[in-house]
Amino acid sequence: MNHLRKVTLFLALTMIAMLTVCGLCFGAEKYPTKPIQVIVPYAAGGSSDVLARTVEKVWTKYSPQPLLIVDKPGAGGVLGTEYVIRAKPDGYTVLFAYGSGCDLVMPHLQKMPYDHMKDLAPVARLSIHSVVVNVSGKSQFKTMKDVLDWGAKGNKITAAVSTAAGAVDLVMRAISKRAGVAITTVPFTGGADAVTALAGGHLVIGGGHPSEVMPHIKSGRFRPIGVALDKRDGALPNVPTLKEQGINVSTWGSVKGVAVPAGTPPEIIAYLESTLKKVCEDKDFIKTMTALGQPVDYLNTKDWAAFIPKAYKDYGDLIQELGIKI
Repeated sequence: MNHLRKVTLFLALTMIAMLTVCGLCFGAEKYPTKPIQVIVPYAAGGSSDVLARTVEKVWTKYSPQPLLIVDKPGAGGVLGTEYVIRAKPDGYTVLFAYGSGCDLVMPHLQKMPYDHMKDLAPVARLSIHSVVVNVSGKSQFKTMKDVLDWGAKGNKITAAVSTAAGAVDLVMRAISKRAGVAITTVPFTGGADAVTALAGGHLVIGGGHPSEVMPHIKSGRFRPIGVALDKRDGALPNVPTLKEQGINVSTWGSVKGVAVPAGTPPEIIAYLESTLKKVCEDKDFIKTMTALGQPVDYLNTKDWAAFIPKAYKDYGDLIQELGIKI
């Protein structure tokens, strides 16, 4: 009788163990079982928000659960980023726009309430938003060299930039230093205001990301004269880089990537990565991104994780060279 009880108990425990293992496997396979909250740490209507909503429209082709876009602006992206970092690492709170100014630039200038390298796990890069230098469509200048030659004669070059120590400001200051021509940057409260000021003819040059300036370029209000990348921007293939014009300036612009809280299980990261890859290869997605002026520039988790510290160092070196402090 005792032997029978032992056998029965053994079989029961074995069955429980098998069910537990199967349950865990089943649970992992089922991710996601509910909508995934996507946190955009910037205001609605900005380039990061537009990117997230463009991904959202295509995402459901490849995932059984939708994305819920939530804009949490504040402190230059810090508030939304911190919200993700403090969230449960279960794959249901995801950060879009990882790699922007609050990740690659601001930590060099001020103390952050978190460690963006250790507290976030990279998932994938979706796009790089270059900085495009523009003049008014009515301007006499056709190239960046025209502007610098004019400035070298003692004329004052003023440049509209979205924010002090932002991506556009860094580009303008770098052009000034490396070309040896004075450029006075005029910070505004955001990209929209800076673009409006240049369109009004109040400054000589201005900078912005393609999605911000493309409508003005298409209408003829702006003339793009340079791109601050190592290669030409796919959104503006006919616009030469600054380096092509003999000006040794290139930056990473505004990088658009995805991250999750540190500690998120690798199989969840793998799911997000593979799904985002499918999105980035989708013809409808590419078509929409092209129209928006946001070229698709995908990197997988491994390459994205290697890119972040490199880009961070590059910005740090530039900030040190320019002597920027806030």
